[in-house]
Amino acid sequence: MTETNDHVFYSWSAQDEINPVEIVSSEGSTITDADGNTFLDFTSQLVFTNLGHQNPRLIQAIKDQADKLAVIAPAYKNATRTELAGRIADAAPGGLNYVFFTNSGAEANEHAVRMARFHTGRKKVLSAYRSYHGATATAMTLTGEPRRWANDNLDAHVGRFFGPYSYRSPFHSDSPEQETERALEHLEQSIILEGADTIAAVILETVVGTNGVLVPPPGYLKGLRELCDTYGIVWIADEVMVGFGRTGKMFAVENFDATPDLLTFAKGVNSGYVPLGGVIMTTDVRNTFAHRAYPGGLTYSGHPLACGAGVETFKIFEEEKILDRVNELADRVIQPALVELAAKHDIIGEVRGLGMFWALELVKNRETREPLVPFAAKGEDNAPMAAIGAACKKAGLLVIVGGNRIQIAPPLTVSEEELRRGLQIIDEALTEAGQHYEG
Repeated sequence: MTETNDHVFYSWSAQDEINPVEIVSSEGSTITDADGNTFLDFTSQLVFTNLGHQNPRLIQAIKDQADKLAVIAPAYKNATRTELAGRIADAAPGGLNYVFFTNSGAEANEHAVRMARFHTGRKKVLSAYRSYHGATATAMTLTGEPRRWANDNLDAHVGRFFGPYSYRSPFHSDSPEQETERALEHLEQSIILEGADTIAAVILETVVGTNGVLVPPPGYLKGLRELCDTYGIVWIADEVMVGFGRTGKMFAVENFDATPDLLTFAKGVNSGYVPLGGVIMTTDVRNTFAHRAYPGGLTYSGHPLACGAGVETFKIFEEEKILDRVNELADRVIQPALVELAAKHDIIGEVRGLGMFWALELVKNRETREPLVPFAAKGEDNAPMAAIGAACKKAGLLVIVGGNRIQIAPPLTVSEEELRRGLQIIDEALTEAGQHYEG
């Protein structure tokens, strides 16, 4: 038998320069490789195993669904898909009443944009520079971060704006409140200068994920809602990463008392056990297609096995009080521990996050806020961050290391002991990294 690496083509990689770790088993918050090494998973893989690895209830739900109805085309009604759509609509903020199922987050964003364009009769979509929305054509063009660069713009009708980022404010703000005011002024000017009557939608990650766990400052999302209403623009909230409990609410927008017209999801809806995503929409958007066919669909939309795991996800959240434990551990363990790390390590410029989603932004100098590594650093320029990730992995911890940040996103079912052990490993890795501090 040939090596798997001889035939598998890996994403985001130069094929001859990688040596993927083979994982043979997983359970709860840990994964085990072919050499018997066990790693505490503070990444939830790609931030999707919200209910942990090998959750027996999710696995049983898939088995039970397979026994009843393993697969059916999306044009047919089936009870499991109907139940999951109902549970999602009931859990979503008021007004988000209908669900279109996809197989991934990228597809969800693609279809949300398509819906917004047909609903408004306009084509242009505005997205933030610090964003990731997926790797399909429009989703990649919407993405603002460096992974877009090599792909170029695959959708001609996309414009960009600066989202709020209080720690590195593009608006030279002195407070979160000022950041909100100036960021909204900038967005409104962007809308006006792009031509308000040409813009179908503004898409924004409710809490920016891969690009820094950027929590919007107070009032920003309410202001975004008001701007969209003023100019007849659809607001798409991308919650592919932060939906289903990641921020301590079922949907992240609930933290900010603002409701979008379209909300996209994937990942946490069933912890990735079977691919599933979707778009939740208002009745107003849905009614655009009441007597006009929606020109889109997917062969596996609302796959019964995926929906079976999704229905069970809601039952687990309710019966095991997942949101309560996320918020309790965040308030009692994670936030205090990260604040202590910041007091101990000068290399930490800022701590930010919600629920089970946090970032440590690392700097060379706290006064100047110079990043530990340059933007989009590669090779030797990125060596300090690479060393931190390697030190954590050597000690048995997987963390997200991106840009000049350590990002922490364990399963929502992680134990207190596991949290404290992982945070201790990060503490030790930061002690080693302190040599790079120049302040």
